[in-house]
Amino acid sequence: MTQGKLSLANKASDSTSGEAFVAPAPPTYEEAVAGVSAPCYNDVEMLTEFSWDDTNIRRVFIRKVYSILMIQLLVTVAIVALFTFCDPVKDYIQTNPGWYWASYVVFFVTYLTLSCCSGPRRQFPWNLILLAIFTLSLSYMTGMLSSFYNTKSVVMCLGITAAVCLVVTVFSFQTKLDVTTCHGVLFIFCMVMFISGLVLAIVLPFQYVPWLDAIYAALGAILFTMFLAFDTQLLMGNKRYAMSPEEYVFATLSIYLDIVYIFSFFLQIFGTRRE
Repeated sequence: MTQGKLSLANKASDSTSGEAFVAPAPPTYEEAVAGVSAPCYNDVEMLTEFSWDDTNIRRVFIRKVYSILMIQLLVTVAIVALFTFCDPVKDYIQTNPGWYWASYVVFFVTYLTLSCCSGPRRQFPWNLILLAIFTLSLSYMTGMLSSFYNTKSVVMCLGITAAVCLVVTVFSFQTKLDVTTCHGVLFIFCMVMFISGLVLAIVLPFQYVPWLDAIYAALGAILFTMFLAFDTQLLMGNKRYAMSPEEYVFATLSIYLDIVYIFSFFLQIFGTRRE
């Protein structure tokens, strides 16, 4: 019995030794990464669900956004001050409303380009050039609007806007409340404001109703204050939704637009028109 087992084992070893041992080929790169989700940013969508593991990327992104934003706000405040305090400039822009409508067209075109076209929005230096044109056009519109109000009212509304924006920014950075998940509420609020604006556009030409105009301005200030908190948390990166680091121009545009609209609505509420 033992000799039979040894003979079978010898035959098996002889048959395997005659065949050359071939090592299995290593998998290709496509086979190795198949089914594995890479932790990189999505270039297609600006609003993504990801977590920033590298905090340095987030800090550089936030620093870049707020640096550009400070330049935009300084330009806007300078133009508002020029149109408010300099009487010859104020008289010229009020007697030539065509420049306002021209700046409105430029504002609308550049806003659509930066919002809807990812190519110009991400391509340097065209993104900064378009952002500069957008800032100048909106600053002209804001300055012309401010020229119809009393100087003290304009300064007071600038101070109120700065205080509100500072409080909202600090709140957005410190709170545990995730405002980015409230986009449905913001959409409903926008629809309410849109319908209210259409009603006011029909009613006010026939008869000016001060309290109705004040309520609309108050709702607008609340809405864009909420948008400021929403956009601020988008660039933080530690909430459910976050802005891609490549979208620093769009992030700057959004926050700048929120601040300008907040100032415009505050001017509508607290401002006193010139006699």
